[in-house]
Parts: sequence; C-alpha cells; structure tokens
Amino acid sequence: MIQRIQSVFLFLVAASLITLTFFPLWNKVDPAKSEMVKLTVMELTHTKVDIDTHEEQLIAQTPTFYIALVALIAAGIALYSISQYKNRLLQMKLGALNSLVMAGALGLSVYFIFQGEKMIAPEQQGNYLFGFYLFVSAMLFNTLANRFIRKDEQLVKSADRIR
Repeated sequence: MIQRIQSVFLFLVAASLITLTFFPLWNKVDPAKSEMVKLTVMELTHTKVDIDTHEEQLIAQTPTFYIALVALIAAGIALYSISQYKNRLLQMKLGALNSLVMAGALGLSVYFIFQGEKMIAPEQQGNYLFGFYLFVSAMLFNTLANRFIRKDEQLVKSADRIR
C-alpha cells in the first residue's frame, strides 16, 4: 500500500488540501486609501488601516467556509482512496470524483476572488498567495496518482492476458 507511488501522491493531495486551510489564498492592497482585501478559506475581509495609529478597521467580512469544507472533503476522499489499494477501479473512480470536488473548491475560490476584486481599486490586480498554489499542487498530485493507478491496472490486465 505505502510502497506504491500513487499512495504517496494521494497523501500529498491530502496534505496540500489540509495545509491550504492555514494559508491565505489571495489579497489586494490599495495604498492610496490604505485598504486591503484578503481571502482565506474561512472569510473574505475588507479592512482599512488608519495611517496615524496603524489600527485596522474592519469594513466588510464575508464567510467563505464553503471553500474549507469542500477542500477537507477532497482531502478525505484522497485519504480514503489510499486505503482502497486492492480495488484499483474504485481508486480510479475516487480520483475522478476528487478532481471534480477540487475543481469545485477552486471554482468557489475564483468566485470569491472576483468578489474581492470589485471591493477596492478595480483597475489594480490582486496577488495570488501560497494557499491558491496549494490547490494547483493538489490537482497536479491527484492527476499523477490517477495516472499511476491506471498504469497499475493496465499492468495487471496485461499479466492476466499472458496467463
């Protein structure tokens, strides 16, 4: 089970998605107005910093816990898929399902990024942060795991034909 490379990739999928919950996904700063918009998997916050006292003042806060929920579901699917190493067809189906779930989480993130873009300085671009790239790495690891699962299944089928 652990010696298979796809198990390592599936573990990296789960680790990336769990780590994602601790890092911000995106932010945007407007230095002219001293405002900042920040997206994490739990909330989208719009704050203003007072220039004199450097005190942050919350302007708006939108809950985005849906992103965290969907990401943790995808991590759970990846961990469950590791334990299904004897049933490669089920593992392939779980990998495809996990791709859809992660695409949904990424879609939610992009939706909230577009909402944040409208809050301050629409002519400026925001910054994608480490958390956003963890989504990309998780999807890459899931693709690699699916490829190696498929390769194992083809190897077993070819061995069955030889018998």
